[in-house]
Amino acid sequence: MSSLSQLSPSHLWQLFEKICSIPHPSKHEQKISLWIQNWAKELGLTIKEDAVGNLIIKKPATVGMEDLKGTILQAHMDMVPQKNSDTDHDFLTDPIKPYVIESGDWVTAQGTTLGADNGVGLASALAVLASDDIPHGPLEVLITIDEEAGMTGAFGLATGWLEGDILINTDSEQEGEVYMGCAGGIDGNANFSLAFEKVPSDYQAFNLSISGLKGGHSGVDIHTGRANANKLLVRFLLNASIDYDISLTELNGGSLRNAIPREANASFVIAKDKVAPLKVALADYLATIKANLASIETDIDMLLISPEDFEQCWSKATQAAILRALNGCPNGVVRMSDDIDGIVETSLNLGVMNTRGSKFNAMVLIRSLHDDGRLETQRTVQSVFELAGADVIFSGAYPGWKPNTDSAIMKTVRDTYQTLFNKVPAVMVIHAGLECGLFKTAYPHWDMVSIGPTIKFPHSPDEKIEIASVNQYWQLLVAVLANIPKK
Repeated sequence: MSSLSQLSPSHLWQLFEKICSIPHPSKHEQKISLWIQNWAKELGLTIKEDAVGNLIIKKPATVGMEDLKGTILQAHMDMVPQKNSDTDHDFLTDPIKPYVIESGDWVTAQGTTLGADNGVGLASALAVLASDDIPHGPLEVLITIDEEAGMTGAFGLATGWLEGDILINTDSEQEGEVYMGCAGGIDGNANFSLAFEKVPSDYQAFNLSISGLKGGHSGVDIHTGRANANKLLVRFLLNASIDYDISLTELNGGSLRNAIPREANASFVIAKDKVAPLKVALADYLATIKANLASIETDIDMLLISPEDFEQCWSKATQAAILRALNGCPNGVVRMSDDIDGIVETSLNLGVMNTRGSKFNAMVLIRSLHDDGRLETQRTVQSVFELAGADVIFSGAYPGWKPNTDSAIMKTVRDTYQTLFNKVPAVMVIHAGLECGLFKTAYPHWDMVSIGPTIKFPHSPDEKIEIASVNQYWQLLVAVLANIPKK
């Protein structure tokens, strides 16, 4: 487990290692924000905090470059908190433990998300601020809060706080690709009221869990075919309710609406004379999904254990409505783009399901490059759950970032990349949600582009970042800052 300080560029990696040491999950960014503020003040930089908690740091232009257009480097300070079930980690108090994997090509973390999304982008912006030998024009760094759990910072960004004309977002996850647009999205919540009945005396209680799935980012990984633990468990439970008359007492799965669920579990009761055939059916089901998903999901496991007995279970009508709605809810890629080859246009992630007392809730995240695609999928989800008797609420809609093929900063980044690496980068639209679309509300004149190093499997404990790509991304960022056009 090599120290990150040995990697290049060393200052960027040292800053990222420091960021990892400070807990900063979404909606709990106070510690990292305070550290950044103190760090900036020690360097003599001007820093201010806006009403929602975003930070804006200003640095004067390098002597002789005052006439360049003002540039804003942008990153978010929060990270997605996901861990393996066997990892003892408290994201509110414990540091992330990054290390270089044995091959020497990637950095990952011990049993948790790494937070390279967007910690490396944040570290790169801070490294530019700290450097005294990187030429640049008037520079501002915008560090937003809560990007991963609601984009609160981007929603709350007010006009008049920033002076620049160009924004470079550092939240992309593939070196060699330059992004000039992204999907918009909306959260959906389906809420059921539970009805209960008494458990018969000759029934036995069980808990069934599914685990070992890879999970991942519900935008950038949605096309990979990675399985959704919620959907796999519900499929079995629905069949078991029909064939073996099981009665649920609880159903939970996933933890974030923007992460593909890796684990799910349910508690239920079943007549004792049906336990043996249920176990046979479970073994058959596990063998089937393992075979069907073998090229993608290599570690699927389902565990059936006997907990303490339950006094009550869901009513038959409640159970049938919820399981059928969850089974019927779309999930994954809804449509590929007709305009951009290989890009997902619209997708849906059934990210969370949970039981809380007399209520059951299912959470989805819909993404689409087009408002019409989002609205169509939204209506489909609403129809499925309302037919089952749920109250459905959609909230947190954020716009996509419409591509501008005439973007001057996009052309600067493209040309600079070609000069540095002797190849033309792919100019792309990303299916993940970036904050850029929201920034256009307060700053419609901004010319924007998004770049970043290669990060694989963000939003999951498999998250890793390619070391070589960080160096390439850094070279590109430094060169672009020197090539910003004049006012």
